[in-house]
Amino acid sequence: MPLTEQDRLTMLNPPSGKLRMVLDTDTYNEIDDQFALVQALLSPERLQVEAVYAAPFFNDRSTSPENGMENSYDEILRLLELLKVSPEGYAFRGSKGYMTAAHQPVESPAARDLVAKALSSNEILYVASIGAPTNVASAILMEPKIMEKIVVVWLGGMAPYWHSASEFNLKQDLHAARVLFDSGVPLVHVPCLPVTSHLITSLPEIERYVEGKGKLGDFLAQTYRECMEDHFGRSRVIWDIAVIAWLLNPAWIPTRLTHSPVLTDQVTYSLDTSRHFVRTAIEVSRDEIFGDLFGKIARFAEADRAN
Repeated sequence: MPLTEQDRLTMLNPPSGKLRMVLDTDTYNEIDDQFALVQALLSPERLQVEAVYAAPFFNDRSTSPENGMENSYDEILRLLELLKVSPEGYAFRGSKGYMTAAHQPVESPAARDLVAKALSSNEILYVASIGAPTNVASAILMEPKIMEKIVVVWLGGMAPYWHSASEFNLKQDLHAARVLFDSGVPLVHVPCLPVTSHLITSLPEIERYVEGKGKLGDFLAQTYRECMEDHFGRSRVIWDIAVIAWLLNPAWIPTRLTHSPVLTDQVTYSLDTSRHFVRTAIEVSRDEIFGDLFGKIARFAEADRAN
């Protein structure tokens, strides 16, 4: 039976209790995916992370979308080793390229695993997507029935009222982004500007609360330090953690129901009030989110030393 609007609205209610989730991430593209993956895996009391998928990306840290995906997969393996999590049956390679047409999925181990995980239970599977949504959109096109089983929480694009929708995750694969907005899949849209752009930190804060907190903390601190040559008076946005934060505590990322925007060929949004609803993030509680992240990194280091 197709998903009704009432079903969709029910699935989009802020969650409570322990949640099933998978994480789809272009982990090597930037420095924020690493922090998001760590926060998710260090929150087992709330998040049952069942798989991590490598998403494609193409910029100066890759030679092609496929190379970006492979670099991200390797970064996932490095982080899982630091977190003492086996990658076997847990980390999956994603799409080698972007969608080339509106209804043409890209087959990948990640997309196939997402379909299998979604159909394996009647319990909602939360799909945390913090890169180009190629893997996620492909899974939806491969098996539309999963829309009755999943809630996609995607960081991409800008706020619906912003003058442009253009943002790295969105513009990498416009076809995939349109699948999220047009298909009717229950979607929590987490915009970059001017919402998650408030999730900023600085090198002095990283040195105080992350560096020295075991091998994991040192890895994250070094990743942050290398993101800029000159940190004087500078801060850096770590916006991908917003997706994990909403899953951990929806009060940290206030949202509202809005009509799903139309993504135009000019990479802007158009409003159509006859379209289905999505949930859109409108604000972030910066201090609570970073406090949770830094505290979990410190406690992980303490537990590791004790063992």
